[in-house]
Amino acid sequence: MSQSTAANRYAKALFQLAQEQNLLNEVTEDLREVKIVLEENNNLFQLLDSPKIDSDKKKAMLSELFASVQPIIVNALKLLVDKKRIHEVVSVIDAFVAQANDAQGVADAVVFSTHTLTDEDKQRISTAFAQKVGKSALHITNEIDASLIGGIRVQIGNQIYDNSVATKLACLERELIG
Repeated sequence: MSQSTAANRYAKALFQLAQEQNLLNEVTEDLREVKIVLEENNNLFQLLDSPKIDSDKKKAMLSELFASVQPIIVNALKLLVDKKRIHEVVSVIDAFVAQANDAQGVADAVVFSTHTLTDEDKQRISTAFAQKVGKSALHITNEIDASLIGGIRVQIGNQIYDNSVATKLACLERELIG
């Protein structure tokens, strides 16, 4: 995803503030949740970006909706409203998470499986695949994909490790058919 220079600047400032307050892990996790809320609720995002709604009302809405997240996040969201940059909030979050991941030696990974992974499964996958990408750990998001039949597919950035039964069957079919 392409990120604007402004989004990177806001992310860097928020990152530095989170580090100064020793809240990097908490802010990172809260920002992941904020991103999910904004992406899943398109109407909310449209309200926050609407020029018809007063900035004070938008900021009050943000304070109420995100009362359980770190206060520096709510303040950053309010700043984006004031500067008329709320439309870049997802880019700001993505840039922040990338900086936090680099600082912590972590990478984001999506693991596709036929069933929900246990914490133990996630830990084993993190241990096995983190070394392959030169990181100390992975932050795993599990997505269910019944078409895999069995096994898993791991996506870390633009790298995909596919050990699914469906892929193995497709390879076998190509070999047999020629």
